[in-house]
Amino acid sequence: MMDGDNCLDEPPQMLPPPPGTFVDREELIQHAGDFAVTQGYVVTIKQSKKDKFVILGCDRGGVYRNRRKPADDSSGEQHNRKRKTASRLTNCPFEAIGKKDDGLWILTIKNGTHNHEPLKDISEHPSARRFNETEVLLIKEMTEAGLKPRQILKRLRQSNPELMSTPKHVYNVKAKIRQGNVTVKNFKSLRAQTSAMINNDHAVTEPSWRQRNPPRVPNLIGGRFVDSQSFSSIDVINPATQLVVSQVPFTTNEEFRAAVFAAKRAFPLWRSTSIASRRRIMFKFQELIRRDIDKLAMTITTEHGKPLKDAYDDVWRGLEVVEHTCGLASTQIGEFAPNVSKGIDSYSIREPLGVCAGICSSEFPAMIPLWMFTFAVTCGNTFVLKPSEKDPGASVILAELAMEAGLPNGVLNIVHGTNDILNSICDHEDIKAITFSGPEAAGAYIYTRASASRKRAQCNTGVKNHAVVMPDANMDATLNAVVAAGFGAAGQKCMALSMAIFVGGLSRWESKLVESAKTIKVNSGKEPNAELGPVISKQMRERICKSIQASVECGARLVLDGRDIVVPGYEQGNFIGPTILCDVRVDMDCCKDESFGPVLLCMQVECLEEAINIINRNQNCSGASIFTSSSLTARKFQAEVEVGQVGINVPVSDPLPVASFTGCRPSFVGDIGFEGKVGIHFYTQMKRVTQKWNDNVNVVESTEEGSFLTV
Repeated sequence: MMDGDNCLDEPPQMLPPPPGTFVDREELIQHAGDFAVTQGYVVTIKQSKKDKFVILGCDRGGVYRNRRKPADDSSGEQHNRKRKTASRLTNCPFEAIGKKDDGLWILTIKNGTHNHEPLKDISEHPSARRFNETEVLLIKEMTEAGLKPRQILKRLRQSNPELMSTPKHVYNVKAKIRQGNVTVKNFKSLRAQTSAMINNDHAVTEPSWRQRNPPRVPNLIGGRFVDSQSFSSIDVINPATQLVVSQVPFTTNEEFRAAVFAAKRAFPLWRSTSIASRRRIMFKFQELIRRDIDKLAMTITTEHGKPLKDAYDDVWRGLEVVEHTCGLASTQIGEFAPNVSKGIDSYSIREPLGVCAGICSSEFPAMIPLWMFTFAVTCGNTFVLKPSEKDPGASVILAELAMEAGLPNGVLNIVHGTNDILNSICDHEDIKAITFSGPEAAGAYIYTRASASRKRAQCNTGVKNHAVVMPDANMDATLNAVVAAGFGAAGQKCMALSMAIFVGGLSRWESKLVESAKTIKVNSGKEPNAELGPVISKQMRERICKSIQASVECGARLVLDGRDIVVPGYEQGNFIGPTILCDVRVDMDCCKDESFGPVLLCMQVECLEEAINIINRNQNCSGASIFTSSSLTARKFQAEVEVGQVGINVPVSDPLPVASFTGCRPSFVGDIGFEGKVGIHFYTQMKRVTQKWNDNVNVVESTEEGSFLTV
């Protein structure tokens, strides 16, 4: 009996939260709070020094606060008062400490014991007075309408009678609203479950960054989409309407380091994950992309401006890359050389590098991110992705789908920004490889800076693709191909055809070329008949128009001018119609620089050799096509032209993922290309193992994956 009484006197065994390292203060608090609910106690912030220190405690336990007056011995009366209703248990010995160290939050447990019974109903706790995010938005609306705190609370209780907030809490929220913060951190461990929604029709499911107007594009750090703490941002503009679609924050240095740390922390477990498991995630990922392809295409058209048909092609091309990664197991097989010397075997294996990074351009919002991170993570790396600040929406959707497919937290992370983020990616010592797609100047800079930090780098930069049209080419097929490749996606793609060289003269082609270009329907990308949408920004439109005018002033003949086109209903859009310049010369700037717009430059030469020499002398020419009916002519062109990709009776196009995207000259900087087998080589490193066994131990592989039995 005595032993039983002693057991009852012992404090209940409620476990403290596991210690750990976290990317931000909110993640640490959520971790501690969520675990506490499973144990029947509530974690509260007892003391907080913002940015560096936080103490988490439990406000239950011990004795009630002393709210009784002391006895008056002189009068002989005892002034005993009943405990006030608002009194609560205090002095629970539980205490956890969070400290910020080198940009990360470290949780340690100072005292994990409790001296009270577990809390049975979380809604009994005063922390249930916290407002959820939807209630905060309603408070903002009612505050702007002039309602007083008690009026606001009364209206909130009409929808949620169990709401236990007070006018003081409303004042606190209003103060945060005045400071520009319309969100209130809401953790399920600190919130009454009965107040999780205002009513049955308005569940709190949307994160705060989506509830903003316009929404703010989040970072993805350690498996969580989080709103950046940066006060600076860039507007994402719909190029057809000039309306603000969303805002892209300038990720802070601290947030960037947290993203890299999350990727580094996830790497050991991810690299140990079997290839079969990684492949299954990619299978699920491609299934989810197919499910949400309409959403992805609409997002691309809204932010980039390309017609929906081109947007779908963008997603489908990226989907082919994902499908290819489902079969990467066979391409990662090493080599085995038995008995290279007496009793000695030698073999090679491919291992992932670690944390890799990708920097995206705006031209293919879905395909380019999928080029990068799907190859990297399937090889066992973790990844930090920086989408284009002009059209980041597709990258965020793809990241959501990857998480839904089962990609573990921290394997894929997303940060946003411009020059500062580029420099941080190039300089961070934990990033082992960088993939870039974008302008030539930026590619050269990134390659130089990343190489100085001893990183692998591959940079696909601006190009100037050429097409040679021979006199014997099929006219209708050639015109269709040249017009589609020259003006598709408003010329805003690396494989656009910007220069056509007509061998033997241009006169028989010119009128029909102009006539064919005039049939292209220019409209907002969302219109069903649109074939050519706006260019991505006003700055890009101005640059293209200046280039056209400069070419005319240098002697080029403007046979089709698309600068003054107006699209009814979209008068503010960044539209440029199909534009054709003839009689251009190789010394003109338009022949040297990438126009990146719906502008086709036409030149005429006497012979094939002259056309090949023009292509070979152009420093930015990465791909070239020839249109001819002669196989001998095509073979000569294929052999003598010095480019990375050749098309014969077809425009230069992106290869299938099983092949490699190749470039040359300044259009590609790096030793190893994109996609295909060489893409696997870029994201892995070779390890050579030489072994010799001097005993008679036999090693037999078991039926269980990844294990061996010694007999």
